[in-house]
Amino acid sequence: MAKPMSAYKFDLLVIGSGPAGESAALNAAKHGQQVAVAVGHTMVGGSCTHSATIPSKALRQAVKSLVRYNSNPIFRAIGEPRRLSFQLLLQNAETVIRKQVAMRSQYYAKNRIAMYFGTASFSGPNSVSVTLPDGALETVTARNIVIATGSRPYRPADVDFAHPAVFDSDSILSMPHTPRKMIIYGAGVIGCEYASIFSALGVKVDLVNTRAQLLSYLDDEISDALSYHLRTQGAVIRHGEEFERLEYSAQGVTLHLKSGKRLQGEALLWCNGRTGNTDGLALGKIGLVADERGLLNVDERYQTSVPGVFAAGDVIGFPSLASAAYDQGRSAAAAARGKEHPRYVDDTPTGIYTLPEISSIGATEKELTDACIPYEVGRAFFKETARAQISGEDVGMLKLLFHLDTLQILGVHCFGAEATEIIHIGQAIMKQPGAANNIRYFISTTFNYPTMAEAYRIAALNGLNRLTRF
Repeated sequence: MAKPMSAYKFDLLVIGSGPAGESAALNAAKHGQQVAVAVGHTMVGGSCTHSATIPSKALRQAVKSLVRYNSNPIFRAIGEPRRLSFQLLLQNAETVIRKQVAMRSQYYAKNRIAMYFGTASFSGPNSVSVTLPDGALETVTARNIVIATGSRPYRPADVDFAHPAVFDSDSILSMPHTPRKMIIYGAGVIGCEYASIFSALGVKVDLVNTRAQLLSYLDDEISDALSYHLRTQGAVIRHGEEFERLEYSAQGVTLHLKSGKRLQGEALLWCNGRTGNTDGLALGKIGLVADERGLLNVDERYQTSVPGVFAAGDVIGFPSLASAAYDQGRSAAAAARGKEHPRYVDDTPTGIYTLPEISSIGATEKELTDACIPYEVGRAFFKETARAQISGEDVGMLKLLFHLDTLQILGVHCFGAEATEIIHIGQAIMKQPGAANNIRYFISTTFNYPTMAEAYRIAALNGLNRLTRF
């Protein structure tokens, strides 16, 4: 029999203060619930703010600005091209992190959410023990609990991360020097992002991909474009390779691959997977089991196998995006307070912050071909838009896939400057019901000129011109 509400100190306890945890806590508070958050860091924001999304994207922006300065002839009137150290460029990230922490701390304060800074673990059903920095133990009870502890880089036992030349995607942000040559093992999103960042800084990069193609879930044309531009930036991409062992020295590392290749570098960045932060939660005390990567399984209401315990964000795995985590956290909080059909987040656009960046939503050409769906393609190359010519960021394209008969938009794929912003226009039209989702929208709507958004008009006309009846 469920305990009365008075038996619990809070309506909802959230473990973690990253995107999923923050949105869950704020959603519950906005609906009049008594909410508490257990924060594992000394400051709010989770790894998203302190060691992942925010610092890496702030670093990318600083590198992008440096590249534009060095490549734009107009700046030669100011001075010669410059080389800046990795450490100096990271200072931009520190400024952004401070602003993020201050802003997010205010959210909790304004909504009167109780904060417990310490290490949380389950002590029983509806009960969590928080070990505070001074060693004291605080027991927090709640009718419902949301686990939003995020994830961390996966560290295999046969890689010595204590060696000064070996890093993961968290520790790379404290690398004390700028290497001349770097090996990146793992060509997922994080590996590709850092490959483009370091290549732009003039570092010789060996990007080792365990698969046959970069980011194979992308549209083939976009994946090919990424490979091409990484190579033009100087990166060497090695597909279909597998790790065998590492050899360490005072000068760096030698990576031995099963193919017999030996790659040498002053630094190794290991980007091959992530692990859910669940090992310290004492899940066994409530009968909850994580998988081999520390991830939790949830249903479409973000409910775990234990009644009253929900999970959201990176700790549940795919898509492992901050954007998805915000929405998952809100849905988990809604489900916890009894909403029967909270939104299940399954339509998140990709956002890959390489240089240039990538974003897509919907079907790829391969998926449509495999499903025998008749479609046509419309393209707009950025080099043909005035805004891209003015900004000097003319690398890239917008690609629209639409149904041959209904003209319904089936997929939007973008590679180039501001791709993660541009994608949302296509996403908004794809979400419209029935006939409102139609590629003709882009030629019956006036776009500001010059803008990157007008690429939609160009791509729509390009696609419609391929249809003989038009």
